[in-house]
Amino acid sequence: MLAVQDVRLDPGTRQVWRGDREIRLSRKEFQLLQALMARPGDIVTRGELMADVWQTSFYTNSKTIDVHLGWLRRKLDDDPRNPTLITTHRGRGLRFELSADRVAS
Repeated sequence: MLAVQDVRLDPGTRQVWRGDREIRLSRKEFQLLQALMARPGDIVTRGELMADVWQTSFYTNSKTIDVHLGWLRRKLDDDPRNPTLITTHRGRGLRFELSADRVAS
């Protein structure tokens, strides 16, 4: 079980909760979330995410990660304009924040 902030992810059952609410995710959304939650507080590059989630070393579509990230943020109720869970670090990658009050570049 992975748990960061109020998000819990069970890799065995492929279930995710935010607080007490279970969140249904597609397979790729789940894999993206798992890849980020496995390294909380670390910036994960887009190349690493493409390799981990899409099993490719090249971008099949430059918007693939952004589209799935948008869907994932919506389902987690993470405001894309002021995210507290998954933050984007331009030119570097994405990070699952350890706490909502520690969001910083």
